[in-house]
Amino acid sequence: MEYQQLFTDQLNRLKDEGTYRYFLEVNKSAQHFPRFTYQDEQGNSQYAINWCSNDYLGLSSEESLISKLGFAAHRSGTGSGGTRNISGTTNYHKELERTLADWHRKEGALLFNGAYQANVTTLQTLGRQLPGLVFFSDERNHASIIEGIRGCRNEKKIFAHNDMEQLEELLKQVPAEQPKLIVFESVYSMSGTIAPVNAIIALARKYNALTYVDEVHAVGLYGKTGAGILEQENVQSSIDIVNGTLSKAIGVFGGYIAASSVLIDFIRSFGRGFIFTTSLPPAICAAANTSIQLIQREEQRRRQFFSNVAYLRQSLYENGVDFKLNPSHITIIPVAGADRCRELARQLLEKQGIYLQPINSPTVPVGEECLRVICTARHLPKHIHHLALSLKKLLHGDYQTDRQEFPSFALAAGDCEGQD
Repeated sequence: MEYQQLFTDQLNRLKDEGTYRYFLEVNKSAQHFPRFTYQDEQGNSQYAINWCSNDYLGLSSEESLISKLGFAAHRSGTGSGGTRNISGTTNYHKELERTLADWHRKEGALLFNGAYQANVTTLQTLGRQLPGLVFFSDERNHASIIEGIRGCRNEKKIFAHNDMEQLEELLKQVPAEQPKLIVFESVYSMSGTIAPVNAIIALARKYNALTYVDEVHAVGLYGKTGAGILEQENVQSSIDIVNGTLSKAIGVFGGYIAASSVLIDFIRSFGRGFIFTTSLPPAICAAANTSIQLIQREEQRRRQFFSNVAYLRQSLYENGVDFKLNPSHITIIPVAGADRCRELARQLLEKQGIYLQPINSPTVPVGEECLRVICTARHLPKHIHHLALSLKKLLHGDYQTDRQEFPSFALAAGDCEGQD
């Protein structure tokens, strides 16, 4: 058996299909985000503006969070040193879980090392421990939800994206006394659509189903205090389990669930992905707690974020750049064909200093290739204007555009200090 050749053949297949993933080594600067430097293929230092970071509010570069992280690390060290039941539960972990529970109007919360791990562990634990549990999952759910459901081999029923009529038809097929769990996202990251939360809650009540919502792309942004779509819709008490992340708008690292105290204890006691994983570093918990309090306190930061999103879409519209209308902050620019999508992203980076990752299969279905534009609270009007103009030129087939046409963006990497 030629194992290395088997691996190589599989990788070559990805390359032939256009789905092989290439990684740009980003030299992120806390002082100059969203601008960063990188080395091109010739080894020369270049700079670009990041348009695909989920650091929505720019809080990973916030000085008060950095200071809190350093202070807590100096006191508690760089790691927790164990799982939660083996010395890995610190006062910082418990304080953050209390903050998260209060934020989502739940009795308890449980930290994980990522929202992916939280989804997989929670869904698999529920499936394995609740005999006969049937999952009802939106067809556009994230890979972590799919993996969690698949891993416990329970019966699953997939409904068309946000299709409440089909969801009800599927619910009718399951006996009233059989356990059910409706799993969906509040904001879908690859389409920008928002779930009909109230309709799902109504169906869950009618058919006696539990509800599980992934709020990772909504936490920190929506609602009066930034707790997410559920807070915005005033239905926090009506959803059983909330999954969230500390790694996007909160700007730190990790994931969590929030639910009733009994359900939290249930996952804490049976969830192998929680029990056997070293806990988050205490300093990370301290920084995340500080970030959430800042989000709750400073509404202006979220207003600036949504103002930037609106200005971005207005600029795209004025420059004739097509994008999908949706009610969320995620801006999708369709680009037919994986090869064309990758080529457009390459031209944007090399000629215009714009970093956008091409979104191809399997992240989205074949035929739905796109550029997903993420505007943060720290993007400036000149960044937005430059992006819109560059997309206009390249989408109209002018691949010879020279980035020197935009003097304010033609600085050498070493000359960027203080220019924003």
